[in-house]
Amino acid sequence: MTAINIVLLAWAIEALFGWPDWLYQEIKHPVVWIGAFISKFDRMWNHPNVSHQARYMAGATTSIIAITSTTGLACMISFLLSYSPLGWIIEAIFISSLIASRSLYMHIHKVLLPLKNDDIPAARIAVSQIVGRETSQLTASEISRASLESLAENTSDGVVAPLFWAVLFGLPGIAAYKAINTLDSMIGHKSEKYHAFGGFAARLDDIVNLLPARITGLVFALTSLKLQALKIMLQDASKHRSPNAGWPEAAMAGALNINLSGPRIYNNKQVDEPVLNVEGHSPSPDDIQRGLILYIKSMLVIATLLAAIQFWSLWQ
Repeated sequence: MTAINIVLLAWAIEALFGWPDWLYQEIKHPVVWIGAFISKFDRMWNHPNVSHQARYMAGATTSIIAITSTTGLACMISFLLSYSPLGWIIEAIFISSLIASRSLYMHIHKVLLPLKNDDIPAARIAVSQIVGRETSQLTASEISRASLESLAENTSDGVVAPLFWAVLFGLPGIAAYKAINTLDSMIGHKSEKYHAFGGFAARLDDIVNLLPARITGLVFALTSLKLQALKIMLQDASKHRSPNAGWPEAAMAGALNINLSGPRIYNNKQVDEPVLNVEGHSPSPDDIQRGLILYIKSMLVIATLLAAIQFWSLWQ
């Protein structure tokens, strides 16, 4: 069984079943296990009374331990499964747990439902589960903007990048990526506590997402069949504070003819981010629905491309 076939099977399993709530209640989730591992080192080594360089080295060591441990375990599992005639099915199940296409859709849809019913307080609660900004005072348009930004960025981080590394390196590849991405989510912030300790993790996450983010943006643009999407992506992606998130966000902004990014509040402080597609209209709940449709179509395009690559390789 080839790597692409295993990844496609894994993605189908994840799209159909996700990570069931009953299973989460029983054993949590692999990302939670990785997060608990990182938290132990964070508590042990991230001390404010040491120098910036010492905290940076402690964070880098934490990152290396987390990544090598996760990848090593994945390599061992993959090696053992290679001796079983049905090992590829079990490996696909493991890989499926590290893809997040279904959960991403569900989280965004949970924001859309109360917005459709004009229940702004419920929508604020729902969007607070997927973004880090202050949400208690957001309007319907601002909630829509935050949701679409999260959809665009997490399509890359939660779906395309895991698929990318799984196709290249199988279970060890996607496990290593999830360890890096979890490190970035937990300690890769530019806050006083993590600016030094998470610096190595943040830079490493930028590197491993470099190609997937651009692939995601390109797929959004091509799937939309709008030259405007490609134009806005190339024009505005570099304006984003992140070297990667701007690509899928700008492409989605152009595809839906909306503006994304812009000012938001973190920890009671306004952060003035540049606007992507400044000439687009302010997002509305209807744009979330359009964004979800673009997302589904884009995922089908990627699945079709992977299947086509597999089919082509069989004839070589």
